[in-house]
Amino acid sequence: MKAKKIWFEEGRIYLSTDDGRTSSLLLKAFPRLYNATDEQRQNYTLSPFGIHWEELDEDLSFEGFFAEDEKPKNEIAQIFDTLPEINVNQLARVMGINQSLMAKYICGVATPSESRRREIEAALHRLGHELSTISLR
Repeated sequence: MKAKKIWFEEGRIYLSTDDGRTSSLLLKAFPRLYNATDEQRQNYTLSPFGIHWEELDEDLSFEGFFAEDEKPKNEIAQIFDTLPEINVNQLARVMGINQSLMAKYICGVATPSESRRREIEAALHRLGHELSTISLR
């Protein structure tokens, strides 16, 4: 399989192949690409196996685009979809979690352990408590 076309649209990266298949992945699962400029995203090279962004130190395999369909959203993803005003990167920073790993939890690429799920829940509860103490007088 060879890449015919690669493009970015509506928070996703798309791949069209020479054998007529097209698929996409959520950019949120790849923070380096998600936070990159359009110019940085377009500065990629192709190999027989995937796409490489030298400047961003990011690689995506062609195989990853055509893995089984996206899984249903996990509860962590549902929370952040429901509350998009929460800055996921900042929450990860406050918790001491790698931002890329947190993004993978949210996109379902990685699954947090039970103890990590409890940490995320506790951090969200702390945030909620802090917000509830605000008084604008």
